Amino acid sequence: MNVRLPAIAVTLLLSAAAPALAQSPDEAAFRATYKELIETNTTLSAGSCTLAAERMAARLKAAGFPDGDLHLIVEPAHPKEGSLVAVLPGSDPRAKALLLLAHIDVVEANRADWERDPFTLVEENGYFYARGSSDDKAQAAVWVDTLVRFRREGYKPRRTIKMALTCGEETAGAFNGAQYLATHERQLIDAEFALNEGAGGLLDENGKPVVLNIQAGEKFPQNYRLEVTNPGGHSSRPVKENAIYRLSDALVKLRGYDFPVQSNEATRGYFGAMAKLLHDPAAPAMAAFAANPSDSAAAAAIAAGDPGWNAILRTTCVATMLEGGHATNALPQRARANVNCRIFPGTSVEEVRVALERIVADPQVKITTLETRSDIAPPPPLTERVTGPARKVAAEVFPGVPFVPLMAAGGTDGAFLTPAGIPTYGLSGFFADREGSHAHGLNERMRVKSLMDGRNFLYRLVKAYTAK
Repeated sequence: MNVRLPAIAVTLLLSAAAPALAQSPDEAAFRATYKELIETNTTLSAGSCTLAAERMAARLKAAGFPDGDLHLIVEPAHPKEGSLVAVLPGSDPRAKALLLLAHIDVVEANRADWERDPFTLVEENGYFYARGSSDDKAQAAVWVDTLVRFRREGYKPRRTIKMALTCGEETAGAFNGAQYLATHERQLIDAEFALNEGAGGLLDENGKPVVLNIQAGEKFPQNYRLEVTNPGGHSSRPVKENAIYRLSDALVKLRGYDFPVQSNEATRGYFGAMAKLLHDPAAPAMAAFAANPSDSAAAAAIAAGDPGWNAILRTTCVATMLEGGHATNALPQRARANVNCRIFPGTSVEEVRVALERIVADPQVKITTLETRSDIAPPPPLTERVTGPARKVAAEVFPGVPFVPLMAAGGTDGAFLTPAGIPTYGLSGFFADREGSHAHGLNERMRVKSLMDGRNFLYRLVKAYTAK
């Protein structure tokens, strides 16, 4: 059951932002939207996605969206984890909608660890700093801003445009708004395909764009528990059979194992393109792998070149948490480790669990599959219907920058929509250098120019997909 709160009940004041002299009025309005969204705390521990969704609904209402096209969806058991779905109706009922997806929850942030208040937007040295400045409130703010601009300019799309701002992407095991919508409000968000986070662009050391990516597919995140139990005893009488030692031996075996190399359309396309763009010793290996994914020497050279490249070549599993023992003066009766795997599309959760048993090769180490986040779906197809308009707009906004497919090593809410029949692609137009945005870490940031360029790109892209 969900509660739909009419947007007319949203009476929150819109925050104002003083525009800089060089800003156009609509850029100042966008900055105000971005600032309000950033400064609305949406962490699971202390924040409210519902409040953020209400505030974005208020902005859309002020731009002229009627209440019937604004849906604030709050599951009663999760009153602070609400979602917003907004609809701009199209003129052609036969044309399936385009869905704009973004999550508005953010990773926890401790003020004592940050150089700046993580929940105050700071512009400094060409960057915006704040929790969520990149992941994912940049794209969420752009989607709201795009719909506001369309409404105010009287744009009439051929196909309906839908926007879903959801909660719960950042917290495994918590309520997830995208999953809830896909399960309980499927018709409300129904679309031919969706645009989401998951890919941006790469800048070189001089700040020049090197490549713009479109994400098609992602690895599947799955946790497994490795556990050893035994009778224990007094620490003054140690024995060789020790739960911690046995678990440690298992983890050492896992550390030394590499899962088999795999490939798909996105990874072959990515390495083939990057071979021509990068001045890197691994570039020839990338070209060789794109031509022949069975070339093990090429795959090994790529994997050795960068952990990120290794991550999109294969399933990866890594120990992330340890727990063991019950007293400082007792032999451990139990030792546990959490192993986080990122599973290459086409491999099942059970196949990886069986592989872990084979790697560990110790029946006293019990391996259990923990909660599964979503269904597993194959990568969405990179059809010309999707890539054609994106490539054309990218050439106009970022002339001369190659447009390259990518499979994400991390996970997004596309994992809930693609299995539900809404193919979901990562595409933002936000460029960053190799150091990245520090998402999930300290002092998260977004280049000011990258945000404004991405805003322009996405506005034009949505028009390209929906114009008459």
